[in-house]
Amino acid sequence: MVELENRILMRSIFCAFIIVLINVIPCRLAVAQGTLKLDRIESEIILDGLSDEPAWNDIKPLPLTMYLPTFRGEHSERTEIRIAYDENYLYASGRFYDSEPNMIHTHSLYRDRTNNDDTFCLVVDTFNDKENALCFWTNPAGIRGDKAISNDGYQSNIDWNTFWDVRSVVTDEGWFSEMKIPFSSLGFNVESDIVTLGLITFRYIDRKNEIMIYPEISPDYVNQTPSQAMEAVLENIKSQNPVYFTPYLLGGTSRNSLLNESETGYTTDDINDQEIGLDVKYNITNNLTLDATVNTDFAQIEADDEQINLSRFSLFFPEKRRFFQERSGIFYFKTSGLYDRDRLFHSRTIGLQDGKAVRILGGIRMVGRSGPWDIGAFSMQTEKDQGLPSENFSVLRLRKQVINENSYAGGILTSRIGDDGSYNLAYGLDGIFRIVNNEYLTLRWAQTADRDISRDHSFDFIAASSFSALWERRTRMGLNYNLSIARAGKDFIPEMGYTTRKDFTDYAWQVQWDPYASDESPIRKYSPMQILGSVSTRNSDGSIESGWGEWGTDISWKNGSFIFADAEVWYEDIRDPLNFPENTVIPEGSYTYHRFEGGFSTPPGKLINTWIVLTLGEFFDGTMQSFRIEPNWSISKYLNLRANYSYQAGRFSDRNQEFNIHLAQLRIEGALNRKLSLNGFIQYNSSSDQLTPNIRFRYNQSEGNDLWLVYNESFNTDRKKLYPMLPRSGNRALMLKYTYTFVK
Repeated sequence: MVELENRILMRSIFCAFIIVLINVIPCRLAVAQGTLKLDRIESEIILDGLSDEPAWNDIKPLPLTMYLPTFRGEHSERTEIRIAYDENYLYASGRFYDSEPNMIHTHSLYRDRTNNDDTFCLVVDTFNDKENALCFWTNPAGIRGDKAISNDGYQSNIDWNTFWDVRSVVTDEGWFSEMKIPFSSLGFNVESDIVTLGLITFRYIDRKNEIMIYPEISPDYVNQTPSQAMEAVLENIKSQNPVYFTPYLLGGTSRNSLLNESETGYTTDDINDQEIGLDVKYNITNNLTLDATVNTDFAQIEADDEQINLSRFSLFFPEKRRFFQERSGIFYFKTSGLYDRDRLFHSRTIGLQDGKAVRILGGIRMVGRSGPWDIGAFSMQTEKDQGLPSENFSVLRLRKQVINENSYAGGILTSRIGDDGSYNLAYGLDGIFRIVNNEYLTLRWAQTADRDISRDHSFDFIAASSFSALWERRTRMGLNYNLSIARAGKDFIPEMGYTTRKDFTDYAWQVQWDPYASDESPIRKYSPMQILGSVSTRNSDGSIESGWGEWGTDISWKNGSFIFADAEVWYEDIRDPLNFPENTVIPEGSYTYHRFEGGFSTPPGKLINTWIVLTLGEFFDGTMQSFRIEPNWSISKYLNLRANYSYQAGRFSDRNQEFNIHLAQLRIEGALNRKLSLNGFIQYNSSSDQLTPNIRFRYNQSEGNDLWLVYNESFNTDRKKLYPMLPRSGNRALMLKYTYTFVK
């Protein structure tokens, strides 16, 4: 224990030293792009895509730079992008001339899908904080795509949606588009009727893998990096605070198969559902939004992707429910150094238990900014259900910029309290600091308190805590690296989050060299050296629990194709047997094994493109081969097929055990126009012997006004694997949901 306390003390001294260092070393900030004064439009803009009104002709197009495939290369097609505003809206127009208009790619009419289309994109850093932004894009068919960007482009949330509109049209000269985004959907700071935003806009020509961008952004950065945006000024902007009321009506029927009391067969339980609920959104200020929900329902959400678990960890599933999407990046709080899954708060702990829905009675959420502070807060109440108590889930997140515009510090509080007296509380403190150039230091500390732990023994400050530190060089070209250390005690249990391990210390690293290719070369980027890995030790005795290392290389061509290969070594020390599919068991013991992985993707601009990965080598005390292929067939803009098939074969000859796992997924995306769409998601998992279709029909009259018809079912494909024989259908549901938004 003394040795452990000494180690903690030394780390604390190191952290204090770094904090002092931050305050005394002058930081070199991102190169300023200057300031753009946007033109204000006084006359009416008719949203038809053509941008032929006199007001547009009076605005100069933005100077564009080639970002891909050759930085600062010659543009292959004439492009004109203009941005303007009036008292209510931000406008963006694009005239995308094309010498081969019959080659313009439009593969999708489905929202938030581009499927390698020609694309017009606008990125808006609404708070001008150089870290967060909202991204809006469209294609020649005028689909709406939007997402939220956080952590200076290192994270994005494509499930975020908001109110805005766009129109596009294709002619024999090319394609043309206009965007119209309400200020109430953006959120921004107003100072003396002046708003300063960060802006990035670009055109993507799919068949040429060409991007023309404004402002000039180096390939060192992702083309949607908020810190590289151009500052844009809007004048005489007044506060707008509409209230959105969105009631819903839900009706449907479901059937579940249940084992009878004598356990000799199955009975069916038919349920007819009729529900009503309400969501309310109110912009308290231009940059602070309040949401309330009553009897929340997510019947229209797409089913989770099936996964195969061949590890010692529980599976991680991303959040898809819309209520939790708005500015969700502010709630992100990692509890490990390099890995994104471990976090103090994960919203899927609310209203979901073992993949099944738990009724959410209601809740309230506030996100945005007040003065220099980013704010995120919400509280939600779930209903008592199937042995679970009624629980309250609450989160408060605060953070602000410190030292420079690319650094911030903050804290988070979470609480999960049940009406049976159970509770789980957590707090965390974190900061991301830009030290110099592209060098960043991230520090995080968190601690939990749980009723069950308190019952068993007295509270231990260190055992209930987690600490992580990450040093990284953020660049996409040249030399970049990550070095991290993370530690969590045995009593650190964030029940509103997700963790892979308990009572561990983890060391992780990644070093990569991506030199530039010449302008004449067909290669855009190649990485001759990628060295990464981690080692995780047990705090109880310092022994190594697991570790892995990898040497890899990859090449990206200017046409968008990609190839990679890597050699890996793994170590696992198992103290309890691991149960894998098909009655395969890994006995306790220590294992060192090696494997090779390689793959390639074809150019995205083709009507049929694919991604293929092959893995060969050892697996614990046996062997494993796996194959994965992900083809994408853009039949037309009305129909797109995306598939994913993986096969994993494990052999353990010493124990005469083996597994053969097939996972097949097919997504069918069809649309008659921008309003009528059909999404079919069919999955087959041989490890669970289930076929699960999820089919969703949507009529989207306008943003916030939707009619959904949703069908879900789970078929047992091996009914005789258990006694009594399984029913053909485990569960079935057919739901009709209608939402309509009123604006006051």
